Amino acid sequence: MELLILIFLPLVGAIATALFAKQNTAKVAALAFSIFSLAVAIGLLCKFTPDASTQFEVNFEWIKQLGINFHLGLDGISMITVLLTNVLTPLIILSSYKHEYKNANAFYALILFMQTGLLLVFTALDAFLFYIGWEAALIPIYFICATWGGKDRIKVNMKFFVYTIAGSLFMLLGIIYLYLQNPANNFELAEFYKLELDNVQQGWIFWAFFIAFAIKMPIFPFHTWQPDTYTTAPTPGTMLLSGIMLKMGIYGVIRWLLPIVPHGVQDWSCVVMLLAVIGVVYAAIIAFMQKDAKRLVAYSSISHVGLIAAGIFTLSHQGLQGSMVQMLSHGINVIGLFFVLDIIQSRLGTNKVDELGGLAKVAPQLAITFLIILLGTVALPGTNGFIGEFLLLMSVYNYNACLGAVAGLTIIFGAVYMFRSYQKIMLGETNALTASFKDINGTEKVVLYTICALIIVIGVYPKPLLQISDASVQHLLEQINHKLTGVN
Repeated sequence: MELLILIFLPLVGAIATALFAKQNTAKVAALAFSIFSLAVAIGLLCKFTPDASTQFEVNFEWIKQLGINFHLGLDGISMITVLLTNVLTPLIILSSYKHEYKNANAFYALILFMQTGLLLVFTALDAFLFYIGWEAALIPIYFICATWGGKDRIKVNMKFFVYTIAGSLFMLLGIIYLYLQNPANNFELAEFYKLELDNVQQGWIFWAFFIAFAIKMPIFPFHTWQPDTYTTAPTPGTMLLSGIMLKMGIYGVIRWLLPIVPHGVQDWSCVVMLLAVIGVVYAAIIAFMQKDAKRLVAYSSISHVGLIAAGIFTLSHQGLQGSMVQMLSHGINVIGLFFVLDIIQSRLGTNKVDELGGLAKVAPQLAITFLIILLGTVALPGTNGFIGEFLLLMSVYNYNACLGAVAGLTIIFGAVYMFRSYQKIMLGETNALTASFKDINGTEKVVLYTICALIIVIGVYPKPLLQISDASVQHLLEQINHKLTGVN
């Protein structure tokens, strides 16, 4: 019952916000529902047993003729993504409090509707339900970006929409094929895990699913929609895309791709690892050349996600555990970075690095919080970014020392372009534009202080987070190895 409440509470909130909330109270209503959802998620976490079992299951017939069930459940892997979604959504809503949006009730209702879609993806144990959630999360973010975005938003978001819909259609073909091969005649994930597919079947199903997931993450060369979309979207939309939505692709690879077609993964892992590592370096080099700080963070995100993808395809415990921790850490850090840039944009009307300077002198609290977020992003020991990147790099190095060495450049490159941008934005002398800049206040402090606290707490004491997913990751690897070798 608690899981049903978790899924449908944001949907109820979306309807209530859209239909009943007045323009000036829509943000309050949306924040209240997102906090209620967070409370439910924390309640589930308190009751959660960190073993490999599926807990809080909900399973009843939905479309009996097709074998479609409304089947939900949580294990350690999905618990991480559920926490990510429910922690970040209220922060994203709160970060928008300084802005006035036309048709605010529709804007905030779409955010809550997207939250429902995301939670469906992260808890679905039926492939059809997973696909419904996958598409349900896309619709609201398209309208958020297309309606409240910046210049060229229609053209940019049409590219984003076409990319993601094309990937989704490939995945749908893969799901239908698996259904037709399933003697149980249903869309149950557990039944898909049992299918004995030959290498040719696994190869093409691998690409059908992988293309959909790679576009969503995104990794090289499926990333070209991302920088423009992140830049033109309203900041809450960018936060939803970068902080939560891209994790759908990572989660899909772990939950669906690896255990269903492990031979396909094994056959094509070298190609994916190469693409991922190329993306790590390529995106970092492009980030060096960016004059707009928002685009710099967008390319930085591609680089970090490339490392996560590489770690997953090592099929190692360190790689999968590192990806789980880094999903959460990346989400926290990236919305912090985009929020800092949104504060600067809203006060000064620009994110051009060369036009800024000296903000630390007039806004010391912003400078300190920005620095903490930046340190987490570059994986300084003692911050949330360190433990995930350490495990990921260890897994890639153990897979292939050369690839590990190249992938490790993300830390060096990231430190260079992040600290260089910080120096140009925050340090030096103020200019005519920045001299009157006002420091953070009110809800800005709440959001940034919360993000900084999460960065430090997770970095100093990551053990509880690792324990949540450890048993589920180990069980998943045992399933994969059993199908690869035929022994436990």
